[in-house]
Amino acid sequence: MLLTVHVRPERKPDLEKPENFAVHPRVPYRNYLDSFGNRCTRLVAPAGRLLLSNHFVIRDSGVQESMPWGAGQAEVDDLPDDVLLFLLGSRYCDTDRLATEAWKLFGQTPPGWPRVQAILDYTHARIKFGYAFARPDRTASEGHAERKGVCRDFAHLAITLCRCMNIPARYCTGYLGDIGVPADPSPMDFSAWFEAYLGGAWHTMDARHNSPRIGRILMARGRDATDAAISTAFGAAKLLRFDVVTREVG
Repeated sequence: MLLTVHVRPERKPDLEKPENFAVHPRVPYRNYLDSFGNRCTRLVAPAGRLLLSNHFVIRDSGVQESMPWGAGQAEVDDLPDDVLLFLLGSRYCDTDRLATEAWKLFGQTPPGWPRVQAILDYTHARIKFGYAFARPDRTASEGHAERKGVCRDFAHLAITLCRCMNIPARYCTGYLGDIGVPADPSPMDFSAWFEAYLGGAWHTMDARHNSPRIGRILMARGRDATDAAISTAFGAAKLLRFDVVTREVG
């Protein structure tokens, strides 16, 4: 199994208590950094039930996110080499199927932040959220057509529309608790959002909530959910239980 269950290395200095990653029954495991800079774990799971857990306390600024008002959009030829990858289509971000529609929708929108804001608003309105709508193989174009999904579907569609409009965008996953907002009675889950490259920097965007939040903790980045999967099993594996808890302490 490959696991992406740790906070990103750049957040390690913020840990008040170190991560307590555990495997039951105990089996050897080792960590590595993948090509996107995510801290990953690999192990050989024994037959039978396997329990994986991680627990930590991390300090966050507590400041609400801000949007890049006025940020411009670079010409493709002016983008850094390592950013170009996030203009290309990927497993779940099928730009070839949405490019024509994207230019119809956003071609007259001013480039830069106004165009990204229009994409966020459109995606937020286009897809209906519901845990019952989860499907692991849904692409951005299918989410656009079906008009339903979970947070990863919002992220995939917004990323794809950005890439179609020559705005680099990358997938993100991590923790997002109900801090500074009314508590959601639904069971917690990991959250998916994305980052768009504007004004020479990456900026956090969230098409599902479409509003700035507090306490977002990044675990992994990549082209899409393929690169930031919580777990990847090379063999038969059935998920029996899944719990995520994110709460403010102190």
